[in-house]
Amino acid sequence: MSGCCNNDCSLDRLRERQRGTLQAVLAINATMFVVILLAALHSASSALLSDSLDNLGDALTYGLSLYAVSRGPATKARVALFKGVLILLAAMAVVVQIGFKLVTPTLPAFDEMGLFSLVGLAANSACLYLLWRHRHEDVNMSSVWECSRNDIASNLAVLLAAGAVWATGSGWPDILIAAALVSLLIRSAVRVITAARAELAASKGTLPG
Repeated sequence: MSGCCNNDCSLDRLRERQRGTLQAVLAINATMFVVILLAALHSASSALLSDSLDNLGDALTYGLSLYAVSRGPATKARVALFKGVLILLAAMAVVVQIGFKLVTPTLPAFDEMGLFSLVGLAANSACLYLLWRHRHEDVNMSSVWECSRNDIASNLAVLLAAGAVWATGSGWPDILIAAALVSLLIRSAVRVITAARAELAASKGTLPG
């Protein structure tokens, strides 16, 4: 006789797959946060700093998602809501750094920007590949997928900024790309928060307020 019914066994297998994927992408993003942050500080790049903060936010996100894997819809929705707030805070941190660069202009090291954007792109492409199959499973994994997709856009944007800084000899492309990334992060935060609020309201049997 089976130890669990088919539905329960399928759900357990799904949770184990989600847990294994989240553990892998958590390790990748925690490592990349440290690597990219050090590169951002050394190269004085706002765009690269934005990229590193995105990795930090993702590492926190994946840790929270691991907690939520075996929880109910309401808990998953609350965790997703918190993830949206983290994305928004990361955007605000970049805004502050952009403001500092406007007051105290510096020319970022485009070679380091380009190199570490490629390193980040390789790492985040691996994360995106791992998360692809989970992107429609529930609000928890959907918000994780949203964060991972942001990472790819951030890496490509930093690579573009590095090329523009090299071509123009100016720090403005770095600032403009960082501002574009802020816009991307804010839009992503709004999507995650909106979906989480709707899921939370549905779990309570009410409409979103």
